[in-house]
Formats: sequence, structure tokens, C-alpha cells
Amino acid sequence: MDLTPYRAEKIKESDYGILAKKFGLSLLNPEILEKIKKHTKELHFMLRRKIFFAHRDLEWLLDEYEKGNKFFLYTGRAPSGKIHIGHLVPWIFCKWLQEKFDAELWFQFPDEEKFLFRKELSLNETEKWTYENMLDVVALGFNPKKTHFLINTKHASLLYKHACMVAKHVTFSTVRATFGFTNDSNIGSIFYTAMQAVPCFLPSILQKKNIPCFVPLGIDQDPHFRIARDVLPKIGFYKPALIHCKLVPGLKGVGTKMSASDPTSAIYTTDTPEEVREKIMKHAFSGGKETIEKHRKLGGNPEIDVSYQWLYYFFETDDRKLEEIYFSYKKGTMLTKELKEYLIEKINSFLKKHQRAREKAKKILDKFIFKE
Repeated sequence: MDLTPYRAEKIKESDYGILAKKFGLSLLNPEILEKIKKHTKELHFMLRRKIFFAHRDLEWLLDEYEKGNKFFLYTGRAPSGKIHIGHLVPWIFCKWLQEKFDAELWFQFPDEEKFLFRKELSLNETEKWTYENMLDVVALGFNPKKTHFLINTKHASLLYKHACMVAKHVTFSTVRATFGFTNDSNIGSIFYTAMQAVPCFLPSILQKKNIPCFVPLGIDQDPHFRIARDVLPKIGFYKPALIHCKLVPGLKGVGTKMSASDPTSAIYTTDTPEEVREKIMKHAFSGGKETIEKHRKLGGNPEIDVSYQWLYYFFETDDRKLEEIYFSYKKGTMLTKELKEYLIEKINSFLKKHQRAREKAKKILDKFIFKE
């Protein structure tokens, strides 16, 4: 299997264990979940359902926390278009971690990344999308006193010096092997991973003490942080601890990718109720049978049904209700149209609140941008 931020194959549920083994990740087990629960009182549904399923050095991070060495959170978004619901998964989990552990969050907007990797994008466009994407992050309700936005081109004077410290220890052969670069790759793309490593240790530099870093991320982002974890001890900082989530499937089926550039694969946070309905009814891959009669008799397959999967990943937090939907659909007592209608209601209820919060975010956005 081949999985990087820039190159991804179709991923089935059964592939995640293979990827964890290939990448050298540790699977989340009952013991470590209990250790988290000791501090949070209850587990986030994304942990209960193994949406976050693997980690690097999470035991060490929790040990440090119990010694009084509090960690900070780090995540990010490379702006290139609208935010879709798949982007929200690690951010919503970050918000929960911020609240439960009273943690600061450093959120990086590498507005040069997609410009370097996609020929059709200009820096003016990525600047526009940075603003739009920041509104979606603020709308989720992060604490402005504990959340700091870093914009790579805006904060270049702060980031570049420290990126050079990382870059000095990363060879071209390493990034070529890790990301699949070739001799035709531009030099900006080759350097970029050094910029992404900086927030892992920037708070340690600013506060003049070593502070553990915790990164919730999609598994496709792991290659960047494998490099960061190799380099940071060489320059005197902790390796970042990581927790990996599965990728929300696109509308076209389990194993397909939700893409910001393909509106038939995703629901965007700015979609209208009518657009949501049309996309779900027209494009959401169904696990139901060809006719109502067959479905009533044989039942549907929630494992491949996108509407059910989206409820599982995001839109139904009540485990008992989710289980009821699963078996009703599997037995055939719930039809595909009924399942889609339920999902549409859930999505539109969420987006109604999110879009209101997004409008309000315009007035408070400046509070989140880090002031050097």
C-alpha cells in the first residue's frame, strides 16, 4: 500500500491494521484508553468507535502529563478550497482534548503547501482559502485564549529559522523515499516537510523549556511526522506524540476519498440544505438492495453504505441509536431512502449551527492569529 499526503490508494477498513504495521504504529488498546479515561471521565465517541485507532508514544505523553508536564496540541490545514466534513474529524477531537486537558492548541495554515504541489493554484487563491478555512476552525468553538493560528507566509520570520534547523538533518533521499518525489519535484515541495515540523517544538522555544507535543492527524499525514520524530531529538526537543484517525469515506463509496476539489464526493460546511439533500440522494453510495422487496427480505449492508458510515464517523454520537440503525438496516426494516433522510436531517442540523458560528467567527478571528 502507498499512502502519503500527496498519494493515496483506496483504503478499506481491513487496510488500517496493515498500514499500522507498515508504519510501525501502536494500536490503541483497552489499557491506554483507560489511562485517557482517568483524566477525561468519559471517552470521546471517536475513541470508543476506534475512528482514532493508532498512536505513537501516547503512553509516554500521558506519563509526562501525570508528572505535571502538560502537553500542547498541534494540528493544521493546507488551504486549497472549501472545508468538507472529513476535515472536521481531527479538529473536533482536538477541541475535546483542549477542553479535557486544558491544553493550548497551535493550528498551522501552510498556505504555501498546495501552491507548491498544485500547478493551478496561485498564492492569492491560497490566501483567500486560508481566511475561509480559518472561519470554519473558529466556528467549532476553540478557546481563543488557548488557540494560536500560524500562517506560514505571514509568520515566515518566526518559522523559517527553525525550519532550517530541521532541514539541515533531512536529506533529499529521505524525502524522495518518503513522499515519492522525483527529480522533477520543485525545491519548495522538498523543503515543505521542514516547515510542518516547526510547530512540534515552537512552543518549547518560545517558553524556553521542553514541552510535549500531541498531534491528532489523519493517517495519511504520518509520513511528515515520521521525519519530524527522527529529527527533533537531534536538535534537542521531544518527539511529538501522535494519534491517528481513519479517513472519512467519500460519497461515492467506502474506500473512496472525500476531496475538496470534487463536490460530488463531499459535503462542504457551506452547503445549503438543498445541496446537502441533492448530494446525499444522488451520490451517496448505498448498501441497500436493488428493490424494496429484496431489501425487506435480504436486508442492507451498513458496512458499505456511505450514509451509515457518515453517521458512524461523525453525525450520530449516541451509540445505542447507531446500533439500532445498524441492525434495522441490516434486517431490512429500514430502507435506504429512510437512512438517507435521517442522515440529511443530521447534517443539516449540524450545518445550520456551524454556519451561524462561522458568521460570528468573522468578528473574533483576529483573536486567534498568533501575534509575534
